[in-house]
Amino acid sequence: MSMEATFADFSVHPARLANAEVRHEDGRFAGSHLALGAGGSVTLEFEVEDPADIPQATLTMTALVSKLGPEPGYAPVDVLLQGEALAEGLTVPGGGDLPQDNVFAVPGHLLKAGTNTLEIRSSAKARSMFWLYRITLDPVGERGRSERARTAQAAQDSVFTYRTERRCAHASSSRSWEAAPRLLFHIDRDEHSLPAQLGWQGDDGTETAISFQSNMSDFHGVHRAADGTAYEYRGLLTGRWPYSEGMPNAPVSGSHHLHRFHTEEGWGGGWHRSHDLRLLVDDGGPALVERVTWRDQRGNSGVAVLHTLSNEVEATDVEASDEFEEAGEIAANLIDESRDKWLAGDDVALLDFTLARPVAITSYTLTSANDFAERDPRDWTLLGSHDGDAWTPLDVRIGERFTDRFETREFFLRPHPDMPAFRFYRLDITRNSGGNETQLTGVRFIEAPAGKGFTGYYQRYNEGPIGYRGTPVPSPSADLPTPRLASDLDAAVASLTETAQSLAALAARLRNN
Repeated sequence: MSMEATFADFSVHPARLANAEVRHEDGRFAGSHLALGAGGSVTLEFEVEDPADIPQATLTMTALVSKLGPEPGYAPVDVLLQGEALAEGLTVPGGGDLPQDNVFAVPGHLLKAGTNTLEIRSSAKARSMFWLYRITLDPVGERGRSERARTAQAAQDSVFTYRTERRCAHASSSRSWEAAPRLLFHIDRDEHSLPAQLGWQGDDGTETAISFQSNMSDFHGVHRAADGTAYEYRGLLTGRWPYSEGMPNAPVSGSHHLHRFHTEEGWGGGWHRSHDLRLLVDDGGPALVERVTWRDQRGNSGVAVLHTLSNEVEATDVEASDEFEEAGEIAANLIDESRDKWLAGDDVALLDFTLARPVAITSYTLTSANDFAERDPRDWTLLGSHDGDAWTPLDVRIGERFTDRFETREFFLRPHPDMPAFRFYRLDITRNSGGNETQLTGVRFIEAPAGKGFTGYYQRYNEGPIGYRGTPVPSPSADLPTPRLASDLDAAVASLTETAQSLAALAARLRNN
């Protein structure tokens, strides 16, 4: 490569640099830019390996001129390479709020092998400040490479905290701003791009939407409280650091934690593995975040609606006290994925299920059949067994009703920390809803929730929206090694005992001496 990615990013202090050394005169860092007064200058030195491979280069200078009261400012500059002018008396637009990209063609013959010198000088006649945000330089055939490298480097510091304020909407006085809880967030799908906009909704109905300065120094947005009150909302950056496993430096409260998801994107008629997504938004409130929306600085956007994933356990077999074999309305239909039903020729029935493994279930579901509501179960008892002989009552239901056909209802067991794991479960239906026969379409057993997943969509800046979904990444603690045999523990205990005896003997000798 004839020249490495080359940039100087003055949106942070000290400046982010690549293939560059920078010095300045009559300039100062001003929060999001380097401010040059009249006669001030910035010098950037960069290395070129082989200028013969660069017929032309592209120089981009992102800058803005400060205002002169209500009027646009005036701060012309000269741009020089190796002392030769690329531009003289260049007047960058002033008076606006957004920095401007100024692009120059750099003739290849001005580049030399080794150290090259770029200088930007503010005129001694300048009447306002010249604000320099960043400089990038690329071979013309690789235009944009340095900007991509700059944004990727900036995105490495992807955990942010902000001091925030809010005031009631339509407040007339600037003194109406009041301190609000700090905001902590981290969102990353391994695309090396910082967020431009972020929105989230809490499970209590609170909603927030904010937009960031490009250097992430501050944000402005809106917040709606749980009672419906609308606020202006703003924040100033107070901390920023790279993500690390567990984020030991992040002040994360106990009820607000980092979500990590394995994700899939839906396109071409199927689902395809995508980047893992890390997601954390903690605004200091009591609500748990249930929806997050974002758009990054490249224009990619996404939505993730968080929800609890049920952990359904497979039933491998079911036996019924009665079933209508001639019509195919048999008990096996209860555990397959069809809408075929099970029908028994009585107003009471027994159903015995065998699970793939012993499970302490937390809930179960029943799905009504296609017709005749009087055949729906109304009273029943759920029992569990280790061996299929001795049964333990787990849940009793009296007077239950299904309001629709093919309706699935979930029934939760009373929480119990010592609930045993059973492999066999019995549904003892002791009364139906008045018919001479009893029927169901499905029975499912569910253990403790598998964690939070999400459903949403993702849209790259130059493409249409696609499906997007995620499942939780297992906790790292699940991968901790455990002793393989009891003998491993015995050996460890023996080793500790021997060490303790040796220490006791040493202590005795020291006392005797």
